[in-house]
Amino acid sequence: MQKILVPIDFSKTAEYAAKVAAQIAKKTKATIYLIHLIELPKGVVDMGSSSRFSIPESMLYLRKVREKVLLFKDTYFDKEIQVEYFIKLNTPFEGILKYAAKIEADLIIMGSKGHSELEEILIGSNTEKVVRNSKTPVLVIKKDIKKFRLKNIVFASNFKEENKEVFDRVLHFADLFKGTIHLLKINTPANFLGTAETKEKIENFITDFNIKKHKINIYSDVSVEKGILNFSKEINADLIALSTHGRSGLAHLFTGSVIKKLSKNALKPMLTIKV
Repeated sequence: MQKILVPIDFSKTAEYAAKVAAQIAKKTKATIYLIHLIELPKGVVDMGSSSRFSIPESMLYLRKVREKVLLFKDTYFDKEIQVEYFIKLNTPFEGILKYAAKIEADLIIMGSKGHSELEEILIGSNTEKVVRNSKTPVLVIKKDIKKFRLKNIVFASNFKEENKEVFDRVLHFADLFKGTIHLLKINTPANFLGTAETKEKIENFITDFNIKKHKINIYSDVSVEKGILNFSKEINADLIALSTHGRSGLAHLFTGSVIKKLSKNALKPMLTIKV
């Protein structure tokens, strides 16, 4: 892992993301790229005679933003970490995807609000749009994590062939932190598969991978999202990893609504990787 993009808006959740990014960068020697995106009022961009803003006013505004970015950089990243920054005029969603592609980022780390306000975040939010459309893996952080570790990683999947590429990237992430991957298949009353058949399916799925530490888990619950949440709590998971599709809804696992419900209640970090 060489390049980590961290969108910042000076919010608490951006601080949470920055703290995790700093810890990962120290461990992997990655370069951090901070990006602050500005959606200026029309008058700031349009410097015509009818503009309510003068060029000096606009320059002062941009200079103040730069000062805030530099203060943020110095607050959350020490001198051991190489940090670059961008200040761009663009919508957050478009800007994040554009610059992730431009710098060929290996990971995007974004903050997201806690579950009490996540309903709003999940519907049409910038985080949701980035997760659904990003070709770069996205790590979503929802709370302050003083010590980011990956001792237990839950990879919840239907273990279809299309998810092998995703699993390969999750495996790389796990190897960086010497974590155990808990391969998780949720059985529900509406979608039940016997233990022996499920275990065989998972074992076939991982045949081509060199996994250092893993466990196969088959968990029954009333719904997929409840199963993932309850299992993650039981093992005190440090991360929930999921595959996404560029479809409506935050991500796609078994149905389009599963991840939306899961994210509403899960405060654990979530790593999403697009199929």
